[in-house]
Amino acid sequence: MKFNRNARLDSSEVRTRGRGKAASVGGGAGILGVVVLLAVQFLGGGGGTDLAEVLSGLDGRQTGGEVASVEGCDTGADAAERQDCRIVAFVNSIQDHWGSTVNGYEPAFTNFFTGSVTTGGCGTASSAVGPFYCPADSQIYIDLGFFQTLEDRFGASGGDFAEAYVLAHEYGHHIQNLLGIRGDRDEGAESDAVRQELQADCFAGTWANSATTTPDPTTGEILILELTQRDIDEALSAAAAVGDDRIQEAATGQVDPHTWTHGSAEQRQRWFLTGYESGDPNDCDTFAATDL
Repeated sequence: MKFNRNARLDSSEVRTRGRGKAASVGGGAGILGVVVLLAVQFLGGGGGTDLAEVLSGLDGRQTGGEVASVEGCDTGADAAERQDCRIVAFVNSIQDHWGSTVNGYEPAFTNFFTGSVTTGGCGTASSAVGPFYCPADSQIYIDLGFFQTLEDRFGASGGDFAEAYVLAHEYGHHIQNLLGIRGDRDEGAESDAVRQELQADCFAGTWANSATTTPDPTTGEILILELTQRDIDEALSAAAAVGDDRIQEAATGQVDPHTWTHGSAEQRQRWFLTGYESGDPNDCDTFAATDL
């Protein structure tokens, strides 16, 4: 992956928060509750149904926060040198993509935290739940230590684009929230819960498809100049690492599709590739798919 070293970053889209006082989730349990109860289920949030009106008719809504922006992340050169600045660049690129794809797109802040965090509507969450999207405040929360956990505990290959996939997946849930795409938080290999997670993976793939061609609407600059097959392989490795079958087998030595909430490793990879290869969000209608 190659960043445009002269491109300007908008660090105001990423904020840092202090350590929370608790490690439980209150409001928003409809989205996060399954993740908290299972403890090892990562990349939660979202909703799902029909994509027929994916590209139009969003209601305006605002996001906000009371914390500091990331400091010292000014250019693509900073993104090439620092992890936090790299995340800023990914967030900027992802939001440029959705801003040019979805009518009425409203940006979502990404929040860095350590240990635990109090959200603006989903209670207080521990780092153990992994990265998550809170639909009540339309913001994303991530402890950057998660990426090392992804490698050490779940066998992902790591790499910069693994980080990009995780962020793009969470912004997929933001798109679902904006569009009112919601499903039941049930369990099982064919459940709405699985379908909404796979849809978010597919949405992540559509961003990857356009990452080297979508300019910043203000500056006209493109942040990511080049993606390689190695980058895509890093994303696919991360997607597989958080498949329900992989996590269950690592945790218990057994796999039970009746309790899945996120989809198998193969499904997560396949739906990311569906979005990546087509670049069209309308190809991400997992709720209409007969074969997940």
